[in-house]
Amino acid sequence: MSEKKTAIKPKFKSKIGGQALIEGVMMLGPDTMAMACRLPDGTIDVETKPIRNGKSAPWYKKAPFIRGCFNFIGSLITGTKCLMKSAEKQLTDEDEEEPTKFEKWLMDKFGDKLMPVLSVIIVVVVFALSLCLFKFLPMGASWLVGLLGAPNWVKTVLEGVFKICLLVGYMYAVSFMPDMYTLFKYHGAEHKTIACHEAEMELTVENVKKCRRFHPRCGTSFILIVALLGICIGMFLPWSNFWLRFGIGLLLYIPEASVAYELIRLAGRFDNPVTRAISAPGLWLQRITTKEPDDAQIECAIAALKPCIPADKSEDKW
Repeated sequence: MSEKKTAIKPKFKSKIGGQALIEGVMMLGPDTMAMACRLPDGTIDVETKPIRNGKSAPWYKKAPFIRGCFNFIGSLITGTKCLMKSAEKQLTDEDEEEPTKFEKWLMDKFGDKLMPVLSVIIVVVVFALSLCLFKFLPMGASWLVGLLGAPNWVKTVLEGVFKICLLVGYMYAVSFMPDMYTLFKYHGAEHKTIACHEAEMELTVENVKKCRRFHPRCGTSFILIVALLGICIGMFLPWSNFWLRFGIGLLLYIPEASVAYELIRLAGRFDNPVTRAISAPGLWLQRITTKEPDDAQIECAIAALKPCIPADKSEDKW
């Protein structure tokens, strides 16, 4: 469906957000988390869990400029757990194999805590790899250009260009992988379903298909805003020592993430020229990270969203 044909406006801003999974969607509401996955037999499996994400959330998840980092890290860990669980749901009896000695040792060592431990390890590893790819490589390449005589302002500009090119290029490249393309379709289903909910339309496949797949509160927008803030702040960091600049840049990820979170909240709550300008780069990038879903994928997103809608509508307003 062409996005130009879509003119459905939201009637309110919902607190509900989500994430695409392996053959499914996870949604986070004010007091409920739900994940819906399409199983190999074609049925939809729905799991729900009570959470503290609304008025009952702890203070550090509600305090401005503090909540950003806590919510971001919490979302990473929760999202990783759900991704791993959704992958497990795709296994059939024929796919199951005898655990290796190492896997048995892990299960004996950690028991029921194995999945949370693995989730934290995966988040740490992914974060470290991301730092190497999107922080160390652009800075290293710019440093080498500086050794050829380029002034500091040129190195700063090149570092920003390299960083954005790597980020966009990576997302564009993985979008051609069949599994990632399917994941991006579920991502589109998640956005379109939330948009349908915000338009106060009945949650049906036909209604969801009419809605846009781009949303200002998307995690893709958050990542891009963090990168852009890093480029702006990088203009004021010293080039005299490579490791000093790298270390300061790492420490600044905390305030950058906090500011980015607040900007995303503003963009998700208000619609004016300023918030539209904030949202524009992320919405553009979502043309890569979201794809138009099919009916079955939309059904999963609807199944995940419905349990997250609170009985008291005021609890759902952003």
